[in-house]
Amino acid sequence: MTKDRLSTRNLIGIKDLDLNDINLILNTAQQFKEVINRPIKKVPSLRDVTIANMFFENSTRTKLSFELAEKRLSADVVNFSSSGSSVSKGETLLDTVQNILAMKVDMIVVRHSAVGAAHFLSQKVKAQIINAGDGTHEHPTQALLDAFSIKEALGKVKGVRIAIIGDILHSRVALSNILCLVKLGAKVKLCGPPTLIPRHITSLGVEVDYSLDSILNWCDVANVLRIQTERMQLQYFPSANEYSEFFGITREKLDALNKQIVLMHPGPINRGVELSSDAADSPQSIILDQVENGVAVRMAILYLLANQANA
Repeated sequence: MTKDRLSTRNLIGIKDLDLNDINLILNTAQQFKEVINRPIKKVPSLRDVTIANMFFENSTRTKLSFELAEKRLSADVVNFSSSGSSVSKGETLLDTVQNILAMKVDMIVVRHSAVGAAHFLSQKVKAQIINAGDGTHEHPTQALLDAFSIKEALGKVKGVRIAIIGDILHSRVALSNILCLVKLGAKVKLCGPPTLIPRHITSLGVEVDYSLDSILNWCDVANVLRIQTERMQLQYFPSANEYSEFFGITREKLDALNKQIVLMHPGPINRGVELSSDAADSPQSIILDQVENGVAVRMAILYLLANQANA
C-alpha cells in the first residue's frame, strides 16, 4: 500500500528516502507535468508559503527550475545569491540563514560547496530544507528527475540497465543517482577512468566497467556526467582530447551499436569532451526532457513537503 505523505520533513539526500517516498514523488510529478503543459500553468497549492532560494554556488538550470516550480505553485519567492552579500564580509552560513528566516520564510532551497551544509541547517533552523546540491555529496532532486525521465522514456525503472559514465569521483549527481536507481531496482554500472572511480563504490550495489564500448553495448540508458574541473586539485587524466577519445560519446559510437540507447546528461555539457554535439542533439537524447521534467519533479517535492509541514 502506497502512502500519501513523505516520511521526512526535509529533503537532504536520497539516502533519507524510502522506496514509497520515491514512488510518491514520481507519481505526484506526473500529475504536475500535466499541469505545466496546460494553457494556465499555475495552481494555488503553495499560495501561503514563502520560499528562499539560497545559492552559494553558481547555478543556471537548478536555480531557474526551482524558481519556476515555486511560482507555478503560487508560492512567494525570495532569491539570495552569495555574491555581493554579507557572506563576502565574513558572515557565517547560519547567521545568513537566520536573518532570512527572521523575515518569516517557510522553506529554504540551498546549494553550497560544503558537504553537509543542508544537513547542518536542518539541525539548526525550523524552516524546511531542500538540498539543491552540497559539495560532492548529494543532489537529490537531480536524481529524482533523472529517474522520472527514465520511467517516462522506457515505461519503467526496475530492471533497466543504466550506465553512469564520467567523473564519478567528484559528482554529487552520481551518488544520488546510484542511491535512487538501486532503490528502484535498476541495474547500475559505472564507467570512467580508474582515477575518477571512487574506491569501494561497488559497496553501494553497482558494478564498474572501464570499457566504454562494453558498457554502451550493455546498457539501455547512458547517463553521461560532466568532467568537473573546478573540483579537481590534481590531474586525473592526461588531456581533454585523450578523455574524449576513450570515454567521450559520439554519434559514430552510438550508430555502431546494434540497438538504440537513451542518452542523458545533467548539464552543463562540455561539448566535444564527454559528448559530441551530434550525440547530444540526436533523437536518442532526452536531455531537454530532463530539464522540463525537473520543474514537475521539484513542484512535486515542494508540494509534498508543504503537506508534511501541515500534517
